[in-house]
Amino acid sequence: MKKIHILIPLLALFILATAFSARGRAGEPKPIKVYTNGKTTVKAYEWDGLEYFLNQKNDTTYVVNFWATWCVPCVKELPAFEQLAQKYKSQKVKVILVSLDMPKQAETRLLPFIERQKIKNKVLLMRDPDQNTWVPKVNADWSGAIPATVIYNKDKRSFYERSFTLAELEKELNTIHK
Repeated sequence: MKKIHILIPLLALFILATAFSARGRAGEPKPIKVYTNGKTTVKAYEWDGLEYFLNQKNDTTYVVNFWATWCVPCVKELPAFEQLAQKYKSQKVKVILVSLDMPKQAETRLLPFIERQKIKNKVLLMRDPDQNTWVPKVNADWSGAIPATVIYNKDKRSFYERSFTLAELEKELNTIHK
């Protein structure tokens, strides 16, 4: 009987430890790869990992922008996302930038771009090549064109397949974040 009493807590501890290590310290999924140059770090995910960042159910409003360094309208609007995050940093608004750059260019193009542009928002790299599967999971109406943005909280969700100025982005944020 004593053996069973010892095994149950050990089994529970093992299950918790396994779940904790798979999700990481803050509950985030483990990236499939981490790119870094010592100053800048970008975590890469396939859909299963990225989905976590698109479905938080807490008291924060998330602004998730899909972009790439080679996309001119994407690059043009990035300062608006940086300014938005700065302006709303005390109001439980979090901006996440999901790069759709080629993984083989992460170290030579993406990391230096983030540094040159002084991007402070969290940047993730989408490494799932099966866009036909994951794009409709982000939004059923998304053609796959970028820039594209999801603004959501636990109660509301909006999707935009377009670029933004700061004023436009702030207006849309305020329809969800109150």
